[in-house]
Amino acid sequence: MSNNQPPQTPTNTHAPEMTVIGPDTTIKGEMFFEKSARILGNFEGKIAAQGEVQIGNGANCNAAVEANRVIVDGQVSGPITAHDQLTLTANARVQGDLTAGTLVVAEGASFVGHCNVGPHAQDMTGTPNNTNMSRPQANTTTEPKRNIATHVELTPPWANQTHEVA
Repeated sequence: MSNNQPPQTPTNTHAPEMTVIGPDTTIKGEMFFEKSARILGNFEGKIAAQGEVQIGNGANCNAAVEANRVIVDGQVSGPITAHDQLTLTANARVQGDLTAGTLVVAEGASFVGHCNVGPHAQDMTGTPNNTNMSRPQANTTTEPKRNIATHVELTPPWANQTHEVA
């Protein structure tokens, strides 16, 4: 007796749902993920997720990244906030400020910026602790701040004094 049905592949009910942005994709703007995301291409703007954000090897993000867990295996220019854990792999290249509950840095990772780590790091830096991050509002516009021009005199006071030589 033969079974003519194709073999069934087991479904993994424990695997997190993840959206993948492919290596041939370039996106500009804001993205919000209710679960998790893996970025393999180019992104410019803001990325927020309630779960995990993975910046894959070869990815290039000029973005602010915020999630419960963040894993960087590519390149990020911009601030990263990981409410739980931030991991920089050996391939990670990060330029921007980091705020994380815990930080794991592999040998070979490159990081330039300020680092705030610990369970109270977000409170101390003024970064909101959004463990229940909400979807960005669509029609919110903010006026850009006007440049404030200031003039600072760098000439020392003694440079303007005349000295009489007797």
